[in-house]
Order: sequence, then C-alpha cells, then structure tokens
Amino acid sequence: MKRLLPLFAALTALLIASPAGAYWEYGHQTIAEIAWANIKPVTRGRILALLRQQSLLGTPQCKAGTIDDAAVWADCIKGIKNPDGTQKYGDTNAWHFQDVNICQPFDLIEPCKGGNCVSAQIVRDAKLLKDRDTPTADRVRALVFLIHFVGDLHQPLHAGEKGDKGGNDVKADYGTYAPPRLNLHSIWDGYLAERAISTGPSLVRRYPTAERARIAAGDVVDWSRESWKVAHDATYATAIGGDPCGPTPAHVRLDNATIAKLVPTVRLEVKRGGLRLAKLLDQALG
Repeated sequence: MKRLLPLFAALTALLIASPAGAYWEYGHQTIAEIAWANIKPVTRGRILALLRQQSLLGTPQCKAGTIDDAAVWADCIKGIKNPDGTQKYGDTNAWHFQDVNICQPFDLIEPCKGGNCVSAQIVRDAKLLKDRDTPTADRVRALVFLIHFVGDLHQPLHAGEKGDKGGNDVKADYGTYAPPRLNLHSIWDGYLAERAISTGPSLVRRYPTAERARIAAGDVVDWSRESWKVAHDATYATAIGGDPCGPTPAHVRLDNATIAKLVPTVRLEVKRGGLRLAKLLDQALG
C-alpha cells in the first residue's frame, strides 16, 4: 500500500471542517487489509463476489471493487452533490461517529438515538449482510459501510469526545507542524495514524488464532466502550497534559515525545479494528 501523507496534507482543509470526517485512507485501508488477511477463504470469495456488483451502488465516481476502495467508499460519497449543491448522502454523516461524553458514564442510548451512530450502523449492516434474503444491492451497500464503520469506531475521537465535535473544535499542533486549521481530530485521523501504522513491523499479517480470539472477543458495545476509554485515557489526557476532564485549552500541542508515546496505542487500535472486522465478516459471510 502506498503511504499517503502527502495526500493527507492536501485533504486537510476539506476534512478538518467536518465533525463526521473519518479515518483518512491509510487508517481505513490498513484496517481492511488486516481483516482481509485474517478472514476465511470462503468469506474472501463471497466478499469479492459482492464487490463485483459495485455498479449496484449507483456511485460510479466512488469505486468499491477492491477491499481498499470499499474501505473508503463511505467517505467518498460525501463529495457527491445534488443538482442544488447539497450533499446527496448527507443523511449518512451521523453514522460515522457517536458523541459519547468521556466525562460522563458511558451510555449509547442518547448518542445512538434513531440508530444514527456508528455502532448502531455496524450492527445494522452486519445483520443485512448476513441475511441472504436481503436484496443484493443492499448487501453490497451494507458490506462497504461495515468495512468503513468498523474503522471509524476504532478512531477514539469517533467514539468519545467532550462537547467539541470529536476534537474538531480543538486547535492543535503536531510536533513542529502547525497550520492554522489543524485540529486534534485531524491529527488522530491522519498524521498520528500515518506515523503509527508505518512505525515498526507491518500490522497487515495473519495473526495467531488465540490472539485473534482474544482481541475480537465481545461485541460492538464492548468495543465502543473500549474506544471511548482510549479517548479519555490517551487522546484527551495527552492533549491536555493532565486531567482529561479538565478544561481543554483552545489550542494544544502534541510534542514529539507525546507523539512517540501514543504510537503503540494507535497501532493497537488499528489492529483491534482489523481483527474485529474480520470477525464480523466471517460471521456474516463465512
């Protein structure tokens, strides 16, 4: 897979502005590739059969014929406009995240009201994908959404926040890189993910059975709570430099020592996302 940091810089202005902006390509595609390396052969074949039906999505400008393309399709469609300039798929924006306050008891009821949150959509898509009576077009759509949303759930600022649009309202510097519109969310979406994924041995590999079972244990609620806790314990704690529930400065800085400290945390989140996606795909298609 190509490293995409130069592309991230070009996309920053677009993605920083949106609270629904999701893991950039490198994060989503790495999670999808980890899953691909760990699913059953029969699951792989059935995924390929569905992706060959990508034309049923009705989005020729957003490809989904490969696992890498499918991983970012849900973000690509955000750029499709109606004739009047409005976002054609704007109703899907809220599906990429869940605003669970890290400083209150964990609860998905209000953030997921009406099914408009990432964990509810993961459950919905897995169910649609598994049901062989679901129309093929809906199964293809469920597949590409599922691949993407499991990635989103494992970006901690899509699972927990503190009234700041998942860190979008928190201006931030990344080491010595400090463009005017950079924020905490975009750092975790792109720059930190890029650094973590490309540090150390490749995360894309076949993992031992015991490790897969241990990491993929539990369900979407368990994974949501875990990612929410990472937002509390790692994302905000390091950004603030103390109590994550204390006042958040208008502008924070992640220095090089902090970035290095966060690399193992981000690598674990990406691995968790890949192996849990593999579990869901095998359950639905294997």
